[in-house]
Amino acid sequence: MSIDELTTPASVRTGTLLEVEDLHVTFAARGRTVRAVNGLSYRLEAGRTLAIIGESGSGKSVSSRALMGLLPPTARITGSARYRGVELLGLPERRMRRHRGADLAMVFQDPARSLNPTMRIGVQITEAVRAHGDHDRRAARDRAMDLLKLVRLPAPERRFHEYPHQLSGGMRQRVMIAIALAADPKLLIADEATTALDVTTQAQIMELLLELQERLGTAIILISHDLGLAATYAHDVIVMYAGRAVEYAAAPALFSRVRMPYTKALLGAIPRVERPPHAELPVTPGQPPDLTNLPPGCPFAPRCDRAASDCVAEAPPLTEHEPGHAWACWHPCEEDA
Repeated sequence: MSIDELTTPASVRTGTLLEVEDLHVTFAARGRTVRAVNGLSYRLEAGRTLAIIGESGSGKSVSSRALMGLLPPTARITGSARYRGVELLGLPERRMRRHRGADLAMVFQDPARSLNPTMRIGVQITEAVRAHGDHDRRAARDRAMDLLKLVRLPAPERRFHEYPHQLSGGMRQRVMIAIALAADPKLLIADEATTALDVTTQAQIMELLLELQERLGTAIILISHDLGLAATYAHDVIVMYAGRAVEYAAAPALFSRVRMPYTKALLGAIPRVERPPHAELPVTPGQPPDLTNLPPGCPFAPRCDRAASDCVAEAPPLTEHEPGHAWACWHPCEEDA
């Protein structure tokens, strides 16, 4: 198969690909319950990019690993996650393997840990190809080479025979993307996939993902703490805090009309060129809540300058207040905030 054949027909590039409803994930820890994800719901259309944004511990990575069946046995998962109508949650591992890699795949933050340091790059990609198809060794090798060319790895014929330590961080991440694409998944989850890379390489990897999306019709879930990345590359954005989705909208609408104070605080912490030299960045006081002892009201209320008594008494639901724009806040920011 040549690179030109590595495309997806337009007929399978449309429609709802993934529906997540009321997803809850908890962990038992020393007699206490960690509520990592609390009632997350969203829908992802084929060929679109959804960014899930939040601080460490917000639940964004846990939610994506729940979809992949990659959480430890101590995790308790409830709710629903349907891939083209097939319920993923609770599938036996043997059945889940049919979907993992073939329908949905994941690119992790640290390729150095994900790649086997004792195996050549080409062998690792070839194994991934053979794991999800009936290719013989020669056909799998040819497919692996095509994938390296598809992800624009420099000098692919030479890199094919090299070990991971001989590649740069950006090259290793391209190899991980090639492995993830081995079985033509229609959903690619990039879990902080560019966090460990320098800014230039980060942009190159993101442009590569968008190019592959355009060519293959792949939907992407972009897990990140970087709002700038979401604003540049995502169609839709979910902002998470303490395991909950607190704001959701198409990227242009969300960043032009922020309504949730937490989202506003995240945006305010981004360094900007127009700020005076040595000016201090805005700081949100306090700490994220203890996930084993969540407050009855809005989890952001103790840190929010707009909080009132109703915020402490009852958690606001994520509600669509404007077409396509939902937020969970009793006292949202003004439209010009």
